[in-house]
Amino acid sequence: MHELSLAGGVLQLVEDTARREGFVRVQRLRLEAGALSNVEVRALRFALDSLMPGTCLDGAEIVIDEPPAPAWCLRCSHAITITDRIAACPDCGGHQIQPTGGTELRVVELLVHDD
Repeated sequence: MHELSLAGGVLQLVEDTARREGFVRVQRLRLEAGALSNVEVRALRFALDSLMPGTCLDGAEIVIDEPPAPAWCLRCSHAITITDRIAACPDCGGHQIQPTGGTELRVVELLVHDD
């Protein structure tokens, strides 16, 4: 379950930011796990929930978005979006698709309190 190490990395990033920026508590953390990131969102949420007590994330709302991945169809030369690596092009039905993103796990938003 690599989601536990990912959750630890997210927590470390948020705590480092809290020290640098001087906030005490996070009200909402919004993450983006791209469709091709191989992140199991339920497992990541569980891991974050288990690591949060006693940290600046304690009690925070965790939102994890799963946007589709941008890709390029080599057959019809169109920019498309896909939700998995075996998807067919929605325009031509071809499978000669080159993903151009969607592998990222990103912190998108932090709503914080400084008290």
